[in-house]
Amino acid sequence: MSVKKYNIKICDRKDVKDFIETWHYSKNINGLKSNYCFALLDNNNLIGAMMYGQIAMANVWKKYVSKEKDLIELRRLCCIDNTPKNTESYFIGFTLRWLKRNTDHTKVISYADETYNHQGIIYKASNFKHQGMTNKGKVIVYNNKLYHDKTIRTKYNGKIKPYAQRIKTALDNGKAYYKDTLGKHIYIYELRKHG
Repeated sequence: MSVKKYNIKICDRKDVKDFIETWHYSKNINGLKSNYCFALLDNNNLIGAMMYGQIAMANVWKKYVSKEKDLIELRRLCCIDNTPKNTESYFIGFTLRWLKRNTDHTKVISYADETYNHQGIIYKASNFKHQGMTNKGKVIVYNNKLYHDKTIRTKYNGKIKPYAQRIKTALDNGKAYYKDTLGKHIYIYELRKHG
């Protein structure tokens, strides 16, 4: 079956939230800023989702572009298990062309998490360039979901967000715990030549 029969459309975050939290290994989109969300559809059935947003790590952009707004991060990508070969690269290719036509971003950054044995094969197949590795780190595991260790400091209007407080409390009472992570592979895709 050809992946070209699938439809891809830009959508709202709420349209793909549950799908990503089911199919993505992190099981979580809390705290993620999402500028653009895409749905991969087979006869109107959601079989894949992708989310681009502001970069997670402060000041990383300085290494790759001259202005922060020039860099966007591919934050989440997942498909159901039984999609045909090349589905993800077809999906990524479509969204990269869309970003090129409809935004001013000059580069896309994404990470492949070595902790989950992800090497970034799909990014290589999509013409991303490998830029090395991040440092090792820690994540918080809570209710079988993964949270960045800065989650417990997430504030809104000067107050810690309710979900951040829940996780902080869970860490204090042993219902959540820290887990060491390996570094992540860093990948960059150039949408256009300046920046």
